[in-house]
Amino acid sequence: MKRLLHLSLCLLATSAFAQPKLSFVTPYERSQGKETATYAEIIDYYQRLDRQFDQAKLVEVGKTDVGKPLHVLFLSADKVFTARPDRVTLLINNGIHPGEPEGIDACMMMARDLLLANKLPKNVLLAIVPVFNVGGSLNRGVSRVNQNGPTAYGFRGNARNLNLNRDFIKAEAENTRSFQAIFQQLKPQVFIDNHTSNGADYQHVVTYFATQKDKLHPAVSGYMTQTFQPELDKRLTDKGFPPAPYVNHPRDTPESGLLGYNDSPRYSTGYAALFNCFGFTLETHMWKDYPARVKGSYAFDEAVMRLCERDVRTILANKQRADAAVSQQTTFALNYRLDRTRTDSVTFLGYEAVYKPSEVSGLKRLYYDRSKPFTKRIPYQNTFVADLQLTKPNGYVIPQGWQEVIALLKRNGVRMQVLPTDTLIAVSAYYIDDYKTGARPYEGHYIHSGVKVRTENQRIQFYKGDYVISTNQPTNRYLVETLEPQAADSFFAWNFFDSVLDQKEYFSDYIFEDTAAELLRKDPALRQQLADKRAADKAFAEDGTAQLAFIYKQTPYFEKTFNRYPVYRLDAKK
Repeated sequence: MKRLLHLSLCLLATSAFAQPKLSFVTPYERSQGKETATYAEIIDYYQRLDRQFDQAKLVEVGKTDVGKPLHVLFLSADKVFTARPDRVTLLINNGIHPGEPEGIDACMMMARDLLLANKLPKNVLLAIVPVFNVGGSLNRGVSRVNQNGPTAYGFRGNARNLNLNRDFIKAEAENTRSFQAIFQQLKPQVFIDNHTSNGADYQHVVTYFATQKDKLHPAVSGYMTQTFQPELDKRLTDKGFPPAPYVNHPRDTPESGLLGYNDSPRYSTGYAALFNCFGFTLETHMWKDYPARVKGSYAFDEAVMRLCERDVRTILANKQRADAAVSQQTTFALNYRLDRTRTDSVTFLGYEAVYKPSEVSGLKRLYYDRSKPFTKRIPYQNTFVADLQLTKPNGYVIPQGWQEVIALLKRNGVRMQVLPTDTLIAVSAYYIDDYKTGARPYEGHYIHSGVKVRTENQRIQFYKGDYVISTNQPTNRYLVETLEPQAADSFFAWNFFDSVLDQKEYFSDYIFEDTAAELLRKDPALRQQLADKRAADKAFAEDGTAQLAFIYKQTPYFEKTFNRYPVYRLDAKK
């Protein structure tokens, strides 16, 4: 049994800013709000909470790229540290960008205060990632030039210089793989990712964006937007942190209006949404003093936790309803874009934006006059529509050679069957007809976009050990978003299948000339196609090699696997 605290400790105020028991004063508090905890201090602090309190358990859940483990602190009033169907699991992520450390310090204090006061919610499992980007946390310095404290902090990139908040589909970092494993084990209903914003200046300490509402199942989306968020905003306002939507504005200043954020699946909240978990990316304002930002993060996380406690039955029922519906859903929307015809408005607390000559360039520069605050309604556009609607197949077949993709599917809870014998299967095969590729690398990849496909019905030989995936499971949205090549964050977009875009066999012009001539003599239809192509395309008509290639592609010699996407759809029985 862990050592009992003296009764007087239970009478401490629950505020994070009351004087706590000396052994649980955080580095942030010890420095009077000037410093954020180091990685070693963070883990040591949570280990001490674990040793002191039966209701706390710190667990190593996997690896990170820097070689140190990823931890999760579990807080449970009944000392059961696993997800259960009768309680909400709230997952809070900190330090995905360790230069934005407010959540790290706020959660250390919140965990302590809940334990000291014995005020853990009875029907909520609280799971806190102390610091996600461990490598970035160890790389300590002052890299965020526009940020008002703390004195030193971690770096945005991880040990591989990856931005982990772009890694939730490709999961190249060990950090992300560990996160996915614990996410799928817990299957949280609600998620928070704590950040710090940059950009315009304004009065708000707390801004945030919620999971894009138009992507969620209506049961989850309707509750989140109509019940949870209004009450969250009220509670934050009552605590002195009136919130605003994340300040993403199309022109120079926020008065031009705010735009909703399209959190595609590469981002943490977009990833969570694939599994009917609604979430929030908290963005405290970088130019407010550090204590204000920490207090705002504490207020936000605590308010979300208490709403989970209040509405546990509704949250659980909505998630269950959404999971069941997605299992049977036949049509899926992909590739969302902002609908600029739909405009709402929000109350915004800003500062007057003015221009003056730059002391550096002598040219006009923008600045915000804090002596001239204002409160006004400004336009807000936050409706998204899909560019693509796809009917899901009955299932997918993926050959076992694509082990990296198969590992991702398994880690994310996808149920798969292994073919017991070599089998000839009728499938719908995609061919990649066109795509664009970025000119510069993005997170180590040259992402594909604008993908156009055509479909051919084929009978393909599959082998013992290949995988068949039924689309009657709650992971359907994850399956469609990752396996359909047209999706913006598909595995194809992230270059997992680029080897199929290389042609492996070619022809020798001088030899194939005779073969091509013979083919044209025997095939009037092919001869007419060639003539039509010459007539329509002057450059083609003047290019002998192009004409040979045109004919070559019509022959049995041309490889059927070139540009054939290697994940096959099982549509209606052929």
